[in-house]
Amino acid sequence: MTSRDKTLDQYHELMQINAVSHLLRAARETGLLDQLRGGQHTAEQLCNTLSLVPKPTQLLLDALNAIGIVEKYDDDYALSQAAQLLCQYDKDLGDHRWAKLSTRMLGKQTRTSVGGTEYFDQTAATQWVHTPAAMQAAEMLNVGGEGEVAGPKILDLGCGSAVWSCAMAHRDAQATITAVDFPGPLTASKSMAESIGLSERFTAIEADPASTELTAKPPLANDFDIVLVAQRLFALTPPEQTQLLNQAVSCLRPGGRLVVIDLFRGPTKPNLSESTEALKLEIETPGGAMKTLKEAESLLTDAGVGKIQFTFIAATRVNLGMMVAFKPA
Repeated sequence: MTSRDKTLDQYHELMQINAVSHLLRAARETGLLDQLRGGQHTAEQLCNTLSLVPKPTQLLLDALNAIGIVEKYDDDYALSQAAQLLCQYDKDLGDHRWAKLSTRMLGKQTRTSVGGTEYFDQTAATQWVHTPAAMQAAEMLNVGGEGEVAGPKILDLGCGSAVWSCAMAHRDAQATITAVDFPGPLTASKSMAESIGLSERFTAIEADPASTELTAKPPLANDFDIVLVAQRLFALTPPEQTQLLNQAVSCLRPGGRLVVIDLFRGPTKPNLSESTEALKLEIETPGGAMKTLKEAESLLTDAGVGKIQFTFIAATRVNLGMMVAFKPA
């Protein structure tokens, strides 16, 4: 393939991506997505209900069918499973998020004006997409395996939906989880634990995982076999990162494991997923940023843990990696 062919292919791909985004926006703005979310409809029914012009509506439905957003059954159209999720979690395609980017670039909004709550709530709401990665991480940690602590006590600091800690507890029938977070994420975490039968082994504490003095509430001090900080640490400001890690280490028993799962800068040229995740942290958090391995290791070392090991989690669709360290015995 010549350089000219590659350029033309890239041009066509970018135009297709842009076209798809506009197809989805048109479907949302005209009410098609909401109408189909309620059940199957023919093109004629959709046009009559929403006062749409038949010809372009039919062409849009054909295009949505081609990209897998709608499915066709004889004359009826229905939302695909992917589109059902889109409508539930991100039906504006993240427009509310990306509208902030140019504002930030032009200096019309500073990071200090961003609270970060929306970022954490959105992470908790969609964290279940990392279920395969969470299962892989639990397997790599060998939770419930030979040579590991039986029935480990797991503290999930900044639990989000608790998908990561629940995957660990699922591997050991005696494992328990104590989850700490704000009210919104805790609701998601309780639902997650209930959905896989872990409610009786799941305790929720409503608190700021970084600033609340958890060790003042026995028996949290020096008591946990595993302290997990997943998709939270690098979204915080540097002082909050130090605070959260100190909290985590103080809750670990001597010899216990600190597990940090987060977005790490890869050693190669950033791909699109890495770049967009880094931008989300930039525009939606007051001081978050992706870390290199060296930067993360320095943070953990300063917190007083050692024997640090790292691996990228292959099952993730973004650059999520897992760093494991031990509290000195």
